[in-house]
Amino acid sequence: DAYRWGPLPFDEIDSVFALQEYLQSIIRDDRENIDRLLEVPENQNPDVWQYEHFKQICLELNYLIIQLQTECTKESCPEMKADEWLYLCAAHPTPQGCCAIDYAIHTLDGASAILNSNKYFPSRMSIHETSKKHYQSIARRLYRIFAHSWFHHRQVFDEFENETYLYTRFMALSAKFDLIPNSLIIIPDLAMSDQRE
Repeated sequence: DAYRWGPLPFDEIDSVFALQEYLQSIIRDDRENIDRLLEVPENQNPDVWQYEHFKQICLELNYLIIQLQTECTKESCPEMKADEWLYLCAAHPTPQGCCAIDYAIHTLDGASAILNSNKYFPSRMSIHETSKKHYQSIARRLYRIFAHSWFHHRQVFDEFENETYLYTRFMALSAKFDLIPNSLIIIPDLAMSDQRE
């Protein structure tokens, strides 16, 4: 209940973190309204809006990882797999295999480090053209966490998604800004309609 205050109109937020605060406010208010969540606020930069979404997605994905930890262990998931795909972890000097839970943690740590890096993202007000290239890489890697969860921990995935709509929002963001090639999307569209019925 501590986080259940009403939504804030964007033009009433007077803060350097206005976009972040606004996004969190509308997520709390109506997390199911994906179109509203992705709509770039008036007179705001779409690249900065994507940036704020990525930061929020990383924040919320931590909660999925916490829920996965009871059943996604080094013993039960010694490799980061989704369907027939095997993913190598980029957090090491050379990409190597990691158990799935470590891969997920390393991926979130890496994405958060890039998004909070003054080198890549020196401003919250504008995004350099060279920094935008990181969006696709971050999206592809975060997608793998969702994919592993869907293929190997479906009940946890479904319960989390029913509560947060995070995967739905993530995929809508990815589609809107062309972040993940269709060839890399392995969770069937049916996954979302199955659990909402």
